Amino acid sequence: MTPGSSTSLHPLDYPVWTALTTTQRALAEGGALARRYPVPCAPFAALAEMSAECFAALDALMAPREIAVLFTPDAVSAPDTFKVRLAETGEQMIGTPAEAPARGVEIATLGIDDVPAMMELTTLTKPGSFGVRTHELGTFLGIRIGGRLVAMAGERMKAVNHTEISALCVHPSYRRRGYGRMLLSAVSQRIVARGEIPFLHVLSSNVSAVALYRRQGMETRRRLLITVLKKPA
Repeated sequence: MTPGSSTSLHPLDYPVWTALTTTQRALAEGGALARRYPVPCAPFAALAEMSAECFAALDALMAPREIAVLFTPDAVSAPDTFKVRLAETGEQMIGTPAEAPARGVEIATLGIDDVPAMMELTTLTKPGSFGVRTHELGTFLGIRIGGRLVAMAGERMKAVNHTEISALCVHPSYRRRGYGRMLLSAVSQRIVARGEIPFLHVLSSNVSAVALYRRQGMETRRRLLITVLKKPA
């Protein structure tokens, strides 16, 4: 099964390929065989099919030591020109999270001036890939306490009428205050207001996060394989 093999494929079966050939095609680097986001935005890439020609096209897009993260329904068998740094299952969860009104805090829209604070928070909490231009992929919201960014969440992949919630993170000193639920709700409400469907990805091994999202009303649509390939020096 490949992105072009069947018209019955769901847009989220190959979320990166769908995003970079539809809603976010203007961001795409590459062509008919392989595509990826600009590295400062995200390390995600996709192949038209699992063939030697497509892997060669991906290799041509990458500089030495760069990584490419693939989201696929099936296991990736990469040629020896790549090193497999990670191969794990991930839950692709979909649905509209329960409403959680902001209480006692203000939820602010983040922009380019907030990038240093966003980078600092994501480096500390490690919610997933976040680069200096990730904020350009969609709206990012945050909560500040005493002028310090302590929680954030935003939008990443946009595949047809589906938008991914990403970078949901809370500073360790400010957890158990409901900030994560507030931001999950606020981001999803913006997505739904545009007539789109929220979804997200989380490693299957992150049991606590999967349980949190389920309590908030999201359901696993399917499991995908998350594969991290690195181009050697």
